[in-house]
Amino acid sequence: MGARIAVIIALSTLFSYLHMRHALRKETLAQLQQHVSERGQREEAIFLQAEDNHAFLKKALLERIRTLQSQQEDVNARFDSLFTRLPDGTIRNRPEILDGTRMVQLFIPRNAALDAGLRTRLMAAHDVLTWYGPAFHVRFKTSYIAFPEGAIVGFWPTDPTWSQALPADFSVTQYEDYTLSTPEKNPQRRTIWTGIYKETVSKIWMVSVATPVDLDGRQIATLGHDLFLEELMTRTIKEHVPGAYNVLFRDDGQLIAHPDLKLASATVAYNILSDASRPDVADRLLDTEEDAAHLRELFERLESRQADQATLEIPRYDEYVAVTRLRGPGWNLATVLPESVLSQPAFLAARYVLLLGIVSLLVELAIMFQVLQQQITRPLLNLSQATDKVAAGDFKVTLDTARGDELGQLARAFQLMADEVQRREEALRQTNEGLEQRVEERARELKEVNQQLVQTARRAGMAEVATNVLHNVGNVLNSVYTSAQVAKERVKGMKLEHVSRVAHMLEQHQEDLSAFLSQDERGRHLMPFLNGLGRNLVEERTEIVSLLDDVGRYTEHIGDIVKVQQNYARTPRMHEPVNLAELLEDALRINSAGLTRHHVKVQRNLTPLPQVMTDKHKLLMILVNLVSNAKYALDEAPSGERVLTVKLEQAAADRFRIDIHDNGMGIAPEMLTRIFQYGFTTREEGHGFGLHSSALAAQELGGSLSVHSEGLGHGATFSLEVPFAPVQPSTHA
Repeated sequence: MGARIAVIIALSTLFSYLHMRHALRKETLAQLQQHVSERGQREEAIFLQAEDNHAFLKKALLERIRTLQSQQEDVNARFDSLFTRLPDGTIRNRPEILDGTRMVQLFIPRNAALDAGLRTRLMAAHDVLTWYGPAFHVRFKTSYIAFPEGAIVGFWPTDPTWSQALPADFSVTQYEDYTLSTPEKNPQRRTIWTGIYKETVSKIWMVSVATPVDLDGRQIATLGHDLFLEELMTRTIKEHVPGAYNVLFRDDGQLIAHPDLKLASATVAYNILSDASRPDVADRLLDTEEDAAHLRELFERLESRQADQATLEIPRYDEYVAVTRLRGPGWNLATVLPESVLSQPAFLAARYVLLLGIVSLLVELAIMFQVLQQQITRPLLNLSQATDKVAAGDFKVTLDTARGDELGQLARAFQLMADEVQRREEALRQTNEGLEQRVEERARELKEVNQQLVQTARRAGMAEVATNVLHNVGNVLNSVYTSAQVAKERVKGMKLEHVSRVAHMLEQHQEDLSAFLSQDERGRHLMPFLNGLGRNLVEERTEIVSLLDDVGRYTEHIGDIVKVQQNYARTPRMHEPVNLAELLEDALRINSAGLTRHHVKVQRNLTPLPQVMTDKHKLLMILVNLVSNAKYALDEAPSGERVLTVKLEQAAADRFRIDIHDNGMGIAPEMLTRIFQYGFTTREEGHGFGLHSSALAAQELGGSLSVHSEGLGHGATFSLEVPFAPVQPSTHA
């Protein structure tokens, strides 16, 4: 029962773990997707703001150009007051008036043709950035306007000398943001975002947004913002769901942010697709090649997902991934959650369930122990003490026979056995006394024999009584009980009341008895009735005597079972003539109730043998045990196929053999060497001493008990070999 409860607790723990893991997985993945979606909305805000800024700047720049086109003299004067050509041929801000923390700066390469139209566009860009650059600087580090001639006008207060630091051959048209804004690369004329790069002057990783400005069908400028990525990378790496990590990448495989990405010493960005096969790059920018392969598989799974699939499972790495797309640059923000983060809470909860289950099991076992102590152990102890008293020769035992369970039945049967043994001992004593009175010449011999019998009986069962007596007696009690019940029914069925009626009738007509018997109708039928009643009573008496003979034999065998457990070292057993075939029938008859109940068919193959001198009751005890064990072994066979085969033959000139074969459950090879060990049994209700005591009894008879089985499902054969000592014919007349 404890084992079954433990299995239930284990299954409950497993189901609890699976249920909680499923619920946590569903809830956590929903929260993960919500987190990624909300995070994406926050991160994309600055990109959308940059595009709004460009739309505003584009409109303001075109309006300013149109305004300045009619003020060319004022444009030239202002231009010359702010900018000058330096010895290297470039045009830059005048150094003597430059305050880069507040002023817009300009750079024109030396090979640019500075005509009136370019001057107008440059001054319009200068004015627009002067007006709106400080406001944009709150969110964007730089704001600039590039021109097809290679010139650039920008507001970058955090680097006040950036225009003075540019080399003389610098041209803004060489940069990706300008190239992507040209009509060839951007025919839709929309705002575009570059990949991440390290700026040449500040050595800071950034990304640029560019919007082309066309006038009269020709590109006249490109608006731009530079967005420093340090804060975005830091947020992406540090701000994450507990236990998870974030990854930011472009559709072309360019990696923007990753916990293991090391861009401090790099000059170009890491590409998930192209650089994963380059071990030197992977080891330098990531931790290991395995991390690069892991990242590539993650990227490929995300790129191949369905459009509406926001959450993916990667079984190879036991991870779940939620991804969202940042509007503006079109970057992908992914959050990777290891499966262990989901299973750990479920495991902890299941552990508490298991702990509570174990505590409950211990409480249940404690209660069970108390119940078994009161209901099983104590009654068995009383029964064991009663067997000790019976073994010591004291048959006056008192047991609790009021119980209605199996222990109560056993106690009643044992009480009946003890009373019957006591009655038989008393009858034996009285018989001996009568024989002494009738046959004085044999009194001494009978007295000595009686004393030897009493002494032998009182020494019975001093070893292994507590186990062997109960086991062997139990095999016979069913037959004793069955015969006694049948005899009881026979006695109840005897028509003794008719005798009283006949006697009463005769008493009424005793004065005219002759006339009554010859003339009265009832009297004429009285004598035939008495004859029939006499025959019926004789038949009933014969059957009852036969049943009581059976009870006597079984009871005698019960008494002898007690005796054979005694120490034979003091008083050797007496051998007697035994008909082996009849002894086998007795063993089958003792087990007949169980064989019938188990639907066992008995086949006999008995070779006629003369009577042999042996210990009858010890041999019968062995056979009863073997037949009983075979009966239980046949429970595994189908009901209509249960066959018990009994074989008797002379194995050699000096030995005979009895085989008990069943086609039942069989015996595993590894069990054959242990089958006769004390305490070993294959039945849950078995005690493991029946075969052990039988093997010992066979040795005491000078023989042996062996077993053979082809394995489980092939039945088993127990072979008993005993010395063959035929009864010698008497030579006396």
